[in-house]
Amino acid sequence: MNCSLRVLVLSMAFGLALAPAVQAQQPQQPAAAGATAARVETTPAAIGKGEPVVAGGQVPDEATRAAVIEALRRIYGPSGVIDKIEVVSTVSMPANWAANVQRLITPSLKEIHRGQFQIEGTQMALSGEVGNEALRQKIVSDMANALNPTYTIKNSLRVPASEQIAVDQALANRTIEFELGSATLTGKGRAILDEMAPILQKLTNKSVAVVGHTDNAGNRTSNLALSQSRAEAVKGYLVGKGIDPLTLTTSGVGPDQPVASNATDEGRSRNRRIEFRVGRN
Repeated sequence: MNCSLRVLVLSMAFGLALAPAVQAQQPQQPAAAGATAARVETTPAAIGKGEPVVAGGQVPDEATRAAVIEALRRIYGPSGVIDKIEVVSTVSMPANWAANVQRLITPSLKEIHRGQFQIEGTQMALSGEVGNEALRQKIVSDMANALNPTYTIKNSLRVPASEQIAVDQALANRTIEFELGSATLTGKGRAILDEMAPILQKLTNKSVAVVGHTDNAGNRTSNLALSQSRAEAVKGYLVGKGIDPLTLTTSGVGPDQPVASNATDEGRSRNRRIEFRVGRN
C-alpha cells in the first residue's frame, strides 16, 4: 500500500513568520477502503524566542503520536511543543514511518525560516530560508544520508536577499501595536515604523508586502477585515514618511497564520502582528 505522510515545519526569524494553512493532499495511490493516510503537521514559531511548536495531524496509534512528539521536544524543549496530533485507528502509514520521521526531526530544522517541509510517501520537498549556501546544501545532504535511497528530496531552500535581512533586523522581533480592536497605531507602533522607514527607503527595485495578522479571538470574518485595515494603516503611515506607495502592497490574513499558541495572552499578543516581505518589482 502506498501511503503518505505530510510534515510541515515553519520557522520564524527576526519576528517575522509565514504560517499558511495547510490542506491535506491525497496519497499518490489510493489507500485501502476506509483508510486515511497518516499525516502530521508541525508549526514552529520564533526559534529561541520561547514560542511553542504546534504539532497537528492524524496518526494510527498512541505510540506513533508519542514518538513524533518526543522527537520534537528533544529539539524544542519539553514545554516548547503543543500536541494537537489526533490518534485515529483507521489511518494507515508506511513501514518504519515513525522511525523515519524521527530521523528527519533534527536541530538543523531550527536553521530554516519561513519554510515548510513536506513528505508525500518517499517524496520530500524542503523550502524556506537559511543563512548561507553551505548550510542550504548541508541540511538536505544530512537528511538524505539519514534515510534509505528510496527517498528523494527536492531542495527549494534559499539564501534570503540582503534587503529582507535588513528589514527583519530593523523590526527586531518587535510587534507593531494598535489600539485594541482597531487599526489605529499606538505610539509604540509608530515609533517602530519611524525606525523602519529609512531602511525601506533604501530599497531599490524592490516591493514590500505589508501583511496584517490577528489572533483567533472573535469572528474570523471581522478579523480578516481588521488585519487588512491594519496593513493599510501601516502603509499609509509609511507613505507619510516618504515611502513610494507604488512599492507597498497590503493584505490581511486574520488568524490564519499564527506564530504562537492562541491559548495564552502572550501567544495571542505575538499573533497580532505586521509582517514585511521583500520582493522584486
